[in-house]
Amino acid sequence: MITKTATIQDVARAAKVSASTVSRVLTNPSLVSEQTREVVHVAIRSTGYRVNQAARNLRMQRASAVLVLVPNLGKPFYSRILAGISEEFAGSGYAVLITDTESDPIQDSAFAGYFLDGRIDGAISLDGQLSSNALRECVDLGVGERIVFLCEWVEGEAFPVISSDNAQGACLAIRHLHELGHRKVAHITGPDGNVLTTARREGMASERSKLGLPARPEWIIRGDFSLESGRDAAAKILEMEDRPTAVFCSADMVAFGLISGLQAAGLRVPEDISVVGFDDIEMSEFYVPALTTIRQDRHKLGRIAAQVLLARLVPGADSPRTEVPLPVELVVRSSTAPPPT
Repeated sequence: MITKTATIQDVARAAKVSASTVSRVLTNPSLVSEQTREVVHVAIRSTGYRVNQAARNLRMQRASAVLVLVPNLGKPFYSRILAGISEEFAGSGYAVLITDTESDPIQDSAFAGYFLDGRIDGAISLDGQLSSNALRECVDLGVGERIVFLCEWVEGEAFPVISSDNAQGACLAIRHLHELGHRKVAHITGPDGNVLTTARREGMASERSKLGLPARPEWIIRGDFSLESGRDAAAKILEMEDRPTAVFCSADMVAFGLISGLQAAGLRVPEDISVVGFDDIEMSEFYVPALTTIRQDRHKLGRIAAQVLLARLVPGADSPRTEVPLPVELVVRSSTAPPPT
């Protein structure tokens, strides 16, 4: 029978303290009271936790591996990003480990545990839904400098963020539709609480106000970056008495679902209604009609995030930050045209 190796979380549960307290007992015991030290050492003995190896790995950063947290590996959006990360780490001596946080969510104490158990030296997170508690525990343990956010981020937390200019991309989409003559423009958002949803919606609203385009509450339709949400939005648009003549979608996948739903009901894209996406994933060029969209340089995003993390893994090196979003560009294809007369 295989016996499960005890982790620092097991020790913390047995001692009824936090994982960061256990770490302090192991690496800097003078910061912890004698009573707490004794409780933790009893828990270590009872769980069989291997103190020296874990502590040595944490201090010496000898895991030679980095972790990439991806919200949903099934989405084609991430392919070029992961390619960029892998290419930058090639030859660096670090293995790149990837986990799908949708199918296997990261629990509060588990994220710090990856560092404490000596499994990873650093992490790149594309998941903006990580809990603040998990991140602050990493900061308390002294490994916060080894975490980089990519594309998404957690509001209010001070970590480097590598991202595209989402608000500017939304502005470009609305401006393009306005220049074609559209005045009735709807928007299908991303999921509630997502930082990209907020940035793209605010960019859309700002440009629409600047151009004097009318705004109707029903023209803002909630989505979730999926094909299904685009198809559901098509049904809502078909029921509207005052239909928009164009739709800006928060992601290409939403746009594909929308177009499919509209065409199934007999509407033509772009003759009856124009559609703009966001991301420029590979299928956008080959979809029918080919999708007008906002291009993110996803490969470059991945490479820059890897570069920032690699620099932070060098002992004693300066800790680079980058908060300047990467520029995006409008790619005009067949899914947009002037509104029907």
